[in-house]
Amino acid sequence: MENNSPKVVSGKIPFWRDIRVLRILFQVIFLLGVILLLVILYTNMLKGLRGLGLTLNLDFLQDEAGFDISEGIPYEPSDVYLKAFWVGILNTLKVSVIGIVCATLLGLFFGIARLSSNWLIRTIATAYVECFRNIPLLLQILFWYTAVVGQLPRVRESIALFGGVFINNRGIYLPSPEPTSGLGIWLGFLGVGLLLAVVLYVVRWRKLQQLDRPGFRAKWALPAFLIVALCGWFLTPGRPFTLDLPVLQGFNFKGGMRFSPEFSALLIALSVYTGAFIAEIVRSGIQSVVKGQREAAKAVGLNESQTLRLIVLPQSIPIIVPPLTSQYLNLTKNSSLAVAIGFPDLVSVGNTMMTQTGQSIPVFAMIMTSYLVMSLTTSAAMNWYNRWINRVGR
Repeated sequence: MENNSPKVVSGKIPFWRDIRVLRILFQVIFLLGVILLLVILYTNMLKGLRGLGLTLNLDFLQDEAGFDISEGIPYEPSDVYLKAFWVGILNTLKVSVIGIVCATLLGLFFGIARLSSNWLIRTIATAYVECFRNIPLLLQILFWYTAVVGQLPRVRESIALFGGVFINNRGIYLPSPEPTSGLGIWLGFLGVGLLLAVVLYVVRWRKLQQLDRPGFRAKWALPAFLIVALCGWFLTPGRPFTLDLPVLQGFNFKGGMRFSPEFSALLIALSVYTGAFIAEIVRSGIQSVVKGQREAAKAVGLNESQTLRLIVLPQSIPIIVPPLTSQYLNLTKNSSLAVAIGFPDLVSVGNTMMTQTGQSIPVFAMIMTSYLVMSLTTSAAMNWYNRWINRVGR
């Protein structure tokens, strides 16, 4: 009897036709290709360096630098290249951190001003944003350095403010706080004040949650901390700090702290330029809050200031923070343009090191790694803050 039953086909797929195997195989082949390309490039680089009589190492960092740096932490030309590079990093961090604070304040102010019902305020804010964000940053740095800071009066004709601040074409001279023996006592008062402020903050926060009402959580904590800090200041023998005032001696000021013309021009340019972009971010974030929220706040008797502080800004901050992070990163990276006016930042010091040592590749790698670490740290801090405010908002 003839068997007409269909043949049973095995359900096992050959590995060379299995899409899961092929997906992994292609990724492995691509990765091997990338590694092979990197090996070829690295080999050619070493060959080129040997042809120039150079080696790829960091031993030169322990050699004497032999060049001066006009601004930063205490440094001598006899110090090693590693310390010189560290001075450049600290100078970049200084202008970046201060610039972020100033740009944020400018952006917040002009972003809110752009939504003002007053025509003059709104027009001035719009003119600021449209003007400064559409001019290249390098041109702004050169403008502030040559046309503004460079035209300040000479040392003996300095502009005096508050009896201890002097502005001239050699920089800005400010009083410098000098710690005394009573600093430890005052820090103890600050610790007690901070602990009390935390307790009061938690108590008021829980009370507002129980009442289901909005409110300023630091209403009790902030005054308590300030009162304890002021009491500690006046009760500390000899005060925690004394002010070292700049005094004109000979052809320049001595004492206090000094911001060089290069630092001042760079800081102003970075703050004004980035502040214009932050203003637009703030404006768009505020406008993203639905109109009904403002109408509801007005219905319960809140004025415009209370509505902005208690209703609009808390809802707009989660929208503002992500693009704000990008502006902070841009400000830090844009500080590398300081090389155009001679401010000894990371790139400027690195260029000098490359010129003297010929180790361009290691120095470039150090510069890029430094900017990468600063950017990733800023991004991580802002991402943590963004998650925190979103969790609190829920």
